[in-house]
Amino acid sequence: MTPVELSRTVLCAVRRAVDAGELSVVVPARAVVTLPGPGGSGDYATNIALQLARQAGRPPLRVAEILRPHISGAPGVADVAITGPGFLNIRLGGGASAALVEDVLRQGPTYGHSDVLAGQVVELRVPYDTRAEVVADTLVRIVATQGGRAEVRHAEPVNLRPVPAPEDPAPLGPDAARWALLHPAPHDRPRITADHLVQRESNPLFRVRYAHARTRALRRNAAALGYVGDPGDVRHEGELLGLLGAFAEYPHALRVAATQRTPDRLARHLVDTADAFLAHQHTVLPLGDEKPSAAHRARLALAEAAGTVLAGGLSLLGISAPDYL
Repeated sequence: MTPVELSRTVLCAVRRAVDAGELSVVVPARAVVTLPGPGGSGDYATNIALQLARQAGRPPLRVAEILRPHISGAPGVADVAITGPGFLNIRLGGGASAALVEDVLRQGPTYGHSDVLAGQVVELRVPYDTRAEVVADTLVRIVATQGGRAEVRHAEPVNLRPVPAPEDPAPLGPDAARWALLHPAPHDRPRITADHLVQRESNPLFRVRYAHARTRALRRNAAALGYVGDPGDVRHEGELLGLLGAFAEYPHALRVAATQRTPDRLARHLVDTADAFLAHQHTVLPLGDEKPSAAHRARLALAEAAGTVLAGGLSLLGISAPDYL
């Protein structure tokens, strides 16, 4: 079950509770599903009980208790635990990780897209400033992933004014220049230095683009060894959970970037995804005389999904994703 499917499952649980007379609320348009926070458990968590508590006239913990059996009885859900003031922590069945990877690979560049902003026109009024124009250009693409349409104008009053760059970033080249302007938060002054060009671990842009190139190299190497990726359950391999979590969080990162006009949120998520992938890339290919196994095929599918997310995110930022680096 993917995060999008799980969100629908949570909403269906709310609807069943309403139909059964257990809750008196308006079923919301969407339910936010994220990774469990500190003190949480399971594969995903939702704050839907806290969201509905005031409307229901009941404490969040009681709302969570009402929703718990409706969610735990849904196909693909193995267990539901309540933590904190009323967070519902959901543990999925054994095929959850495979389903998530399959979803990423099937949707390709459109993974993470939604209709949250469907029918909405987002007006971006920017000053005549290089950084503001690059941020607005990027937001046009990001807003479109959520079903909205962004219109950019040079007009007052300005509603998008990130801190300007201290100097012209053009000498860095198109990719590094865009990264230098987009990666910092809007209230932070960007650094226009050659650090964005160095090919070492200290450079986040290099790590993201290198990680993408490595996913492509692993696929080529696996093909030479005679096997291809096949999504499988890898949740028992602890070092891979961070990468699965990055996939699950990517749709949320896109929504936040679109609705809060913060492309830096997407850039930072790509860094997290790249770091999670690079930490386990050495496990993808067989070593020595080892034969490719189901585990290797599952890890390769995971690597290919990482490449899909990284390529899609870089494209939205207007930055190239090289197959060789």
